[in-house]
Amino acid sequence: MPNPVCHTPALPADQAVHYYQQRLARETDCSDVAAALEGDEPGFTLLDVRSPALYQQEHARGALNLPHREINAQRMAAFAKERLLVLYCAGPHCNGVHKAALALSQLGFTVKEMLGGMTGWREEGLPTARGSEALKTHVGCGC
Repeated sequence: MPNPVCHTPALPADQAVHYYQQRLARETDCSDVAAALEGDEPGFTLLDVRSPALYQQEHARGALNLPHREINAQRMAAFAKERLLVLYCAGPHCNGVHKAALALSQLGFTVKEMLGGMTGWREEGLPTARGSEALKTHVGCGC
């Protein structure tokens, strides 16, 4: 009898390539986001889709707050549709990022999820901010 790991066969290599390409097309991680934000132009806008209260308490430095429940065409009019939006919420236990990604995709925006969310950002010891400093210093959102 096969062990639990081998009970279900792994994908053949050609199928695995497609699967992982698709995952990387819609996901990124905290350290890659932080590294990109250190440059002059990261090529994306980082959005914290949690509540304003949680954002004010602590957020990834460089992130704008856009609560997933407030996403609509009027609110998004200030954002360029051709700019990549990288989204995060509280962490792996939260699906706010999926709700935001769906709403933004339906409005025609290109999105990626930052895996780990705020939990992952903190665990990696990446720079955080409090209050609304990011709104004054953010680069490239078009807003």
